[in-house]
Parts: sequence; C-alpha cells; structure tokens
Amino acid sequence: MEKQANNLTNYFLYTFLLCLWLLGTPLTAQQTSFDKGKEYELGEITVTGVKSFSPQTVIAYTGLRKGQRIRIPGEEISATINKLWKLELFSDIEFFITKIEGDVADLELYIQELPTLSDYTILGVKKGKIESIVKDTDIKKGKKISKNFLATTRNYIENKFKKEGFLNAKVTIDTKPDTTGVNNQKLLVSLDRGERVKVRSISFDGNEVFSDKRLRKNLKNTRVKFPGRFWKRSKYIEGDYEEDLKSLVDFYKEKGYRDARIVSDTVLIDKNNIDVALSLQEGNKYYFGDINFVGNSVYSDVQLSRILGLKPGDTYNGVLLRKRIADQTKPDGEDLTNLYQNNGYLFSSINPVEVSAANDTINFEIRITEGKPAFFNRISVRGNDRTNDHVIYREIRTRPGELYSKDKVVRSVRELGQLGFFDAESISPDFKNVDPNAGTVDIEYGLTEKGASQIELQGGYGGGGFIGTLGLSFNNFSIRNIWNKEEYKPVPMGDGQQLSLRLQKSRFFETYSFSFAEPWLGGEQPVRFSTSVSLTTQYRYNFTTGLADKNQYFKIKGVNFGLAKRLQVPDDYFTLSQTIGYQHFDLNNYYTGLFTFGDGISNNLFYAVALSRNNTYTNPIFPVGGSTFTIGAKLTFPYSLVDNVDYANLENQSEFQNANGTPNREKIDQEKFRWLEYYKLNFEGSWYTSIIDKLILKTHAEFGFLGAYNTDRGLIPFERYYLGGDGLAQYALDGREMIALRGYENQSLSDNDGSTVYNKFSLELRYPITLKPSASIFALGFLEAGNGYSNFREFNPFNSKRSAGFGIRIFMPAFGLLGIDFGYGFDSATDNDLNPHGWETHFIIGQQF
Repeated sequence: MEKQANNLTNYFLYTFLLCLWLLGTPLTAQQTSFDKGKEYELGEITVTGVKSFSPQTVIAYTGLRKGQRIRIPGEEISATINKLWKLELFSDIEFFITKIEGDVADLELYIQELPTLSDYTILGVKKGKIESIVKDTDIKKGKKISKNFLATTRNYIENKFKKEGFLNAKVTIDTKPDTTGVNNQKLLVSLDRGERVKVRSISFDGNEVFSDKRLRKNLKNTRVKFPGRFWKRSKYIEGDYEEDLKSLVDFYKEKGYRDARIVSDTVLIDKNNIDVALSLQEGNKYYFGDINFVGNSVYSDVQLSRILGLKPGDTYNGVLLRKRIADQTKPDGEDLTNLYQNNGYLFSSINPVEVSAANDTINFEIRITEGKPAFFNRISVRGNDRTNDHVIYREIRTRPGELYSKDKVVRSVRELGQLGFFDAESISPDFKNVDPNAGTVDIEYGLTEKGASQIELQGGYGGGGFIGTLGLSFNNFSIRNIWNKEEYKPVPMGDGQQLSLRLQKSRFFETYSFSFAEPWLGGEQPVRFSTSVSLTTQYRYNFTTGLADKNQYFKIKGVNFGLAKRLQVPDDYFTLSQTIGYQHFDLNNYYTGLFTFGDGISNNLFYAVALSRNNTYTNPIFPVGGSTFTIGAKLTFPYSLVDNVDYANLENQSEFQNANGTPNREKIDQEKFRWLEYYKLNFEGSWYTSIIDKLILKTHAEFGFLGAYNTDRGLIPFERYYLGGDGLAQYALDGREMIALRGYENQSLSDNDGSTVYNKFSLELRYPITLKPSASIFALGFLEAGNGYSNFREFNPFNSKRSAGFGIRIFMPAFGLLGIDFGYGFDSATDNDLNPHGWETHFIIGQQF
C-alpha cells in the first residue's frame, strides 16, 4: 500500500509540474516554454541521479529515442514513468524539459535509486527462528531497500513474537552505507522481545450456575500461569482470546443457557502480567419443545428427526443443533445438510427458526428449501505434471452426468490423497459454473505433485561386517513406456505402477529382490496385480579366520504372485487380497542352531488370503482419523493327510536311524520339513482419533499365531515371530517376521527359536511439525506392551513387556520414512530378571509403527 501511495504521489507531482510548465513557471535554470498539447521531436535525452545503472541502459529500457515524435504532456511520458515504477528499483522518477528549439525538445530524466541490501544481521532472535524470519520477510542480498520493505519486516517480526505472548516486543531496523559497493547498504535488525506477558488472573462476575474453575477450563488458549505446568504455557494472544470468549458462550449454550452472553470483558496489562475480568449474564435454562419440519418433500419428518436426534424435553443445546443441521468440522458428518447434499440437492438450504418460547421451552421450525437436484457436469484436474490423467480419473468418484453427491467429492479427495503422488494437505475440489437454473456444477480438482520415487543408498555395520544397500522404488512407474526414450525423465513415470529393486550385500549376507505391481489390472476395475522375485544367501561365520565360509551357506529363492480386489460389500473400503508364493530353502553344511537340520532342502508352497479395510483420512503419512485393519491367514497344503507317512514312528524306521540303531534326528527333520506344512493367523488394526486440532491418538493392536495341522509332524522351524526392537530385518533368512516393540533390544522378547504366538498393543500421540510436500515431520510419544510365546498354552496377553518413550518421524518423497525413537523398557526381557530393561534407541527406516 505504501509503495502504491508513493507511486500515486509521484504521479500527481509530475502532473503538478506539467501544470507549472503550462503556466510559464521556470522549471530549471534555463527558461523554457512550450505549446500545450503540441507534438515535439525528441532531441537529447539525459539521465541524472543514477548510481549503479548506466544512463544508456535506462534510456534503452524507456523505449524513448532521439527523433521520436511525442506529445508534451502526453501518454508516452506517463507510460514511461509507470513502466519504470513497476521495476520497483527507484524511489523517485521525474521528467524535465531542459531545452526547446523550434519543435525539438531535450528531456532530462531524474531517477533516485533505492539502495541495495549487501548484508544483514539479525540480533535478539534464536538461530532456529532466524531462517524462518529471513524466508518469510524475503530478506536477502540484492534486495532493494524501500520504506515499505522496512515497515513490513518490522511489523512481521513484532507480530510473530506477540503471537507467542511477547506483547512488548520491539523491533528496530537500522541501515548504514556499505562502501564495498555502489549504493549498497547493510541492514541491522534488533529485537527486544522483553518478558513473556502471562495471564495472572481470570475472574468472573455474574456466574451463579457454574463456578469460576469450570468456566476457566473453557478458555483453552488463555491460561492462568501456574508453576510447573510446561505443556500449556500461559500467554495472551488477542485472536486466541477472542476465540476463547466464543467458546465460553458456546459452553453455556450447550448446557441450555441460550441467552448467556458476556456483558463486558476487561484486560488490564501490568508490566508482564495480564488480569482478565469477565462480566457474565447467564440467563435461564431452556429446553427443546416441538420441532417441526417445513418444506420437506424428499424426506419424511421421521427420517429427518432420526438424523436430527433431538426430542422435546431435551436440554436446549444450540451448538449441537447447529452441528445436526450442518457440522462444519466434519465434511462427511451425519447431519441434515449432508443428507440432502449426498443425494443431489446441492442447492438446498436448511435453517432452524425459533417460532415460540413458552416459559423455559423453545419450539422450533426446521425450514427447508430443497431446490432442484443437481448433476455433475464437467470434471477436470489441474496440477498433474507427471501423473497421467487416466490414473487420476479412475480414482475420482464424481462422474459427469451423475447426481451430485458431497460424499463422492469428499471420497474423491481421500482417494487422490491415498495415491501418494500428490500433497494430500493441498488437494482442493473447486466448484465452478454452479448453475441452479440448469441444475449443474463443474468441479476442478487442484493437485500439487510430489516426488513418488524413493532411493535407498546406505552403508552400516551389522551382522559381523559392513553392509551396503542400494534400493530404488518407483511408485508412479509406467511400464508401457519402458522402450520410449523420450519418457525417461529420468525413468518412465505417470501410470501409477510400482517397481522396486533392492540390492544388499556384506561379507556374510547378500540379497537381490525385484517387485512390480499394477493397481488396476486391465484398466477397468481396481484389481491390483503384484509379483516379486528374490534371491538371498547367508554364509556361516568362520570363527578361526573371521571371514565368511562360502562352503557353508543358506539360500532362499522365492517368487510370489498376488491379486487384490476392492470389494463393494460390506462397503468399498474393504479389499480382499490373495497370494500364491513359493520359497526354496537350500542349506549346505549350515549348522547354527536355528534349524533342526543343517544339510538339505525345504520347500514352502503357500496360499495367503487377507481381508482388510482402510478408511483413514486423506493423508496416508499422517492420518487424522479413520481406521485400518487386516485379518489374514497363510496356509500350506496338508501333505500329511495324503502322503501316508507315519510321522509319529519315523524314529523306528531303519532309513531314519543311525548305524547303531539310534534315531537320526537330522534325517527325521529333513523328512518332516521337506515340504513345509503349517498355517498362520494374523490380525493387525489401527485406529486414529483427533484429540485437539491435529493432536492425533493412534491405537494399535496386533496378534499372530503359527500352528500345525499334524502334531506328530510338529511346528516348522521357519516362519516364526521375533518380537522386540525396531522391527527391521536382522540378516537371518529363515522367513521370520520381525515385530517391533520399542524399549527393548531387537528380537529379545522371543527365545532363540522364535515365538509361535505373540501379541502387541500400543498407544501413540502424534503431532505434526510440518506436512509440506518436501518433507512431512511429526513428533510422537508412545506406550507399548507385548510379548512372544513358544506355544499357545503359555499365551497370556496380560503377561506383557511394557515400554514408553518418544520419537520423531520424517517423510521425504525421495527417501521414504525415516525416524528415531527413544524407548524405556519397564520390564526385563527375561523372566529371570526383575530389573527394568532401561533405555533403547531405535532408528526407523521405511516403516511406520
């Protein structure tokens, strides 16, 4: 605004000077006169006042040239002045006529340049906040220093700290010449934030129904200072205070006091303390009387009453009434407005009106204007630079020509966010060309792409040596363009497919894996096809040489094929997944105690089925609501039913005995586990609940069980659960499942042979620090409990190992999820020790708890 005012001032000054010329007033040392409105030929053009620009450059930019015919005064000079102002490089611009001979006029252009910022210093601010101040105020070298820039910077910094409770914050900005350059200035920003102004007291007058203490609880952002309370500091912020006053009135309305109001509020500042005094008028308590619906033809009174959920005689609750009409906090809330809008009535309006009040009873009419049904017309998207349109449109639930549904719009936003290709926090459905007469509406979904590919390149020490890892994950791949060189940017992208390659190698361990997934097999239905191939080898450690013994190894070759279909019943949040997989285990002189045999082969042909439901809200990295659960089974064929082998008496058969007639345990176990026979049952569920704003409570539970069809054949030594620690793989390749439980060492809550039963429960409070596309960061605190058991007879969910701690998660599109947790184990990992386990540090890579 200040800059615009300066421009306007200079414009009027220029006009005033022209008027003086017309009156014959001398404008320079040389007397000049000219004919008003006459066209002149430009003679010499001189530029004065410039410091860092050359006069020739300025003249060239103006577009004026010697010999050009212009009118004085006229549009050419006005346009030139406006053009120069738009550069935002000057503080003053003036034209003078220096000489007129006949119809030739010489002009002088006087320019006063804005100084250039060459360096800056910010004092009185912590280092962590300097970066955000510099970014938000655009303080940078080369910036032109204007009065508007200085005022804006000062106001921003003062307001920033006033919002943190430093009401007496003062900012001074000084400039001084910098002799190292022409027209350069240094900037010194000094902040004196003073002491934080705290609320010393909050008093109430006129309240008889509710105590002062009860009322103070409703002022959630304006708290009285209290020694020792660190989780909610006492501070006064005007905007938050105004919101608290509204919350206080809403509290009364929720309790039936419709006429409650704040008569006056007084805020007294005494140095670093604030005293707040509120005068209230509570009024009488009211009750709902008759509630009649007027204007409804689509839905009956009974249907509307069921949604409204209010009956005559209920305590009056104005806040609840508003929510049942239209809940602004939940776009998919169960209210009357959504009832209509989810069924085509975009143009409907619903208004509660008090028609009469007798004593303490208020009678209402819910007046409904239904309007005509609306239909989706044009559906479009913008902002998808890499993702192809068909990948987006197949997830969108709003279709041209279909009846309008608000629920479909909300669901479309969720589905687009769940893809992981776009910033979930910025997806916006924009309503365009809303035409009540035609009954149509256009919707444009605004998207912001984010990186969908990830690279894992790391090295570390573990498993007895250095381990190098290279992983590439392309989550928006396009396999149809794999032979199209023009699509390599750097790889073919845009079709929503997932392709992953991972290589990991050390002296004792190496693994190679490849996986591919197509989420819409055939392109017509959301049927996900996936396949993976892997080869893993682990070598024995030679205690004599300290090297890997390549003659003793354990290899696993595996291949999987899976189909996952989105269901429509019970609802379309359900997915049925089915997988057929095969693993070939090859043990060569590999005696470690992990298996009952060290030489031989084993085969694992399995079928896995899982039913899952996921209705978590839009952002898959930081869900703020909804739930997800999976119940699944992993099964093999019951070979013992058809192979006619008496597994209970194998030790009595000669081919399974040593030369001296004793049982050969290795041969027996090799026969038992040549083809693995087992079943596994698993359950995992998470629930997300918003506590306050984006403070989210995640409740989580897990259960797993490994069983055998034939007790004589016994439980297999593979596929077991190992509980404890960060849950990352620990270079043991027996098909084990790593179950995280923070606060304890990795795999410490299961014995050496692993667990066949486990359970785990956790509570986690999460709060986002930033949810920007470049990096999503959130902090967390957790409580966990769980344990692993050797058999089902030992299973006791109340005999759990407990832990608590805190951590942080960082999700960057290029690297996936990273994090660190600090967990304290309250129990010993073994039952023989009564001392708590203590603190453990866990580094998290590529997974979420």
